[in-house]
Amino acid sequence: MPSTIETEIVNKVNNLRELLHHHNYRYYVLDDPEVSDAEYDRLMQELIRLEQAYPQLVRADSPSVRVGAPPLAKFETIAHSTAMLSLDNAFNDDDILEFDRRVKRNLGTDCGISYTAEPKMDGVAVELVYENGKLSAASTRGDGVSGELITANVSTIGAVPLVMQADQGSEFPSRLEVRGEVFIEIEAFKTLNQERVEQDLPPFANPRNAAAGSLRQLDSKITAGRPLDIFFYGVGRVADIVFESHCKLLQSLKTWGFKINPLIQPRITVPAILQFYRQLSETRHQLPYDIDGMVIKVDSLQLQQKLGATTRSPRWAIAYKFAALQETTVLENIEVQVGRTGALTPVAHLAPVSVGGVTVSRATLHNEDEIEKKDIRIGDAVLVQRAGDVIPEVVKVISSKRSGQEKKFSMPDACPVCGSPVVRTEGEAAIRCINASCSAQVKERIKHFASKGAYDIDGLGDKLVDQLVEKQMVSSYADLFKLDADSLAALDRMGAKSAENLMDAIESSKQISFARFLYALGIRHVGEHIAVLLAGRFDSLNQLTNCSEENLTAIEGVGPAVAKSVAAFFRQTNNLATVHRILNSGVQILFETLAPTGDFADQTFVLTGALKTMTRRQSKELIEAAGGKVSSSVSRNTDYVVVGESPGSKLAKAQELGVAILDEAAFKHMLGAEK
Repeated sequence: MPSTIETEIVNKVNNLRELLHHHNYRYYVLDDPEVSDAEYDRLMQELIRLEQAYPQLVRADSPSVRVGAPPLAKFETIAHSTAMLSLDNAFNDDDILEFDRRVKRNLGTDCGISYTAEPKMDGVAVELVYENGKLSAASTRGDGVSGELITANVSTIGAVPLVMQADQGSEFPSRLEVRGEVFIEIEAFKTLNQERVEQDLPPFANPRNAAAGSLRQLDSKITAGRPLDIFFYGVGRVADIVFESHCKLLQSLKTWGFKINPLIQPRITVPAILQFYRQLSETRHQLPYDIDGMVIKVDSLQLQQKLGATTRSPRWAIAYKFAALQETTVLENIEVQVGRTGALTPVAHLAPVSVGGVTVSRATLHNEDEIEKKDIRIGDAVLVQRAGDVIPEVVKVISSKRSGQEKKFSMPDACPVCGSPVVRTEGEAAIRCINASCSAQVKERIKHFASKGAYDIDGLGDKLVDQLVEKQMVSSYADLFKLDADSLAALDRMGAKSAENLMDAIESSKQISFARFLYALGIRHVGEHIAVLLAGRFDSLNQLTNCSEENLTAIEGVGPAVAKSVAAFFRQTNNLATVHRILNSGVQILFETLAPTGDFADQTFVLTGALKTMTRRQSKELIEAAGGKVSSSVSRNTDYVVVGESPGSKLAKAQELGVAILDEAAFKHMLGAEK
């Protein structure tokens, strides 16, 4: 018979477990947490402390298993009671139309079929088994018939319910085999890779590889340290309960505590499927995680059963794949380019290959250290990757395809453009040309100066800048304001009308915000965000140019490297002379700051759709000038979603999470930007 104090401890431990399970459900499934992260951590630490003091109270379904269990010698295998089959693939609309015709033909009907469409996560498939509402086993997909038993590792994933939530008094199925996709969000993946590089460990090639590697750790404490997440999408066998449709099955799973992708479209027809596919294809790079297509399933479970499956795939489902974002090709040569700061960047020339629907023939190799780390050689077969608007990069070498004819590459000892010496500063990866007058640097500085985030001079393209520098019409971006229409009209592919349009664009660019002016100068480490921070702290250019490195470092968000670079830029007399030449050419810096009607410090905005009276970039500037932050995705931490014409999936996500939604008029009113 336990003593009074022992009974109190048992009750406290049980209460902590129930409370933590509840908060996990609120956080991961409902996206509606009731406590802060700090309060959750305090509850978890209290539970861990009590379980360590009273090990006889430790249970397999305790939330404390999130921290990991002792290492295994090897993984056991476990059979799936229902095979985890692969899906047939579709690559165009005709394939989907044929799939719909095949479904109707097999069912012997001409009636319209209702489908469910889901984003296809680019992750790792797993199966979790629950007995009487408690997680009892978890396994990989394996060969579809059996997989590796990874219960301890899966238990560390915060979004995995260790105990199912009660369904308003109804009974749990005595056995539930639920299937999901484990993944790592893109930003978390970048952080993970950065940490690995700092620890001299090889970075993962992509989030999927990182998730797979994390799940197959024999030491689950390592898995617990990885930012794994999961969406659940279906089931194997379910005892005691019969569902009418896949849609209702997903609803029940969510009620029981399983995290379901909020973008799933239930009960839609083929035309809506094709529209949803195009929407996903256009917005996929705005999602916080990788998807590689969408999955289409017949919604009726009775019809699914009637359609059955082949030996490898169900007849009632198909995957509509996006164009691949990784492909294999041959690295034919390496060229060294010189940037505006003098940095020498090796660029791979590739045998052209289609990646994500875009033909890629060049890819960045970053720097000399990257080439050595990946052992990249001219003639290698390589894996190339692109995502969104990011410059393609070489992910890794396919060393098994080497013939022995590949050639090692070395960075040059002199600038490939001007022949000046190159140096590598201690602690930096980049090798730099030390000649500030190098024509390559001059060209890149001018292109940056005229770019959209800076002066946004329409018509001043790369080839025109190359001509201007090569014909010695400009040697600095300040010279742009002294160009004349007659000289421009004489250039290749110009003419009088194009020259006149360019002169108008240069003239209209002369009124510019302080932030854009600072960004245009091309100061090292000063991107658009830092430029906004600096512009918000100074009322004049003189204030900034006379600010010490120490005072710059005191500005929140400005680190030592940025402060040192800014102070050094304005200490150089030639830089100050260039700035004065710009101002003497009639450029007017706009220092007016937009004061918000309320306090928007640390509040997060998400933009979706097109606004009528301002561009996306201008909207971002307004928000940042008012102390807010702009995010690319909607989450429970979003304060406002600004909605323009033709909004994407972010609007639906905001409505689901209850995030405040602003139309254009309300947005401008809040930020004091009404015309």
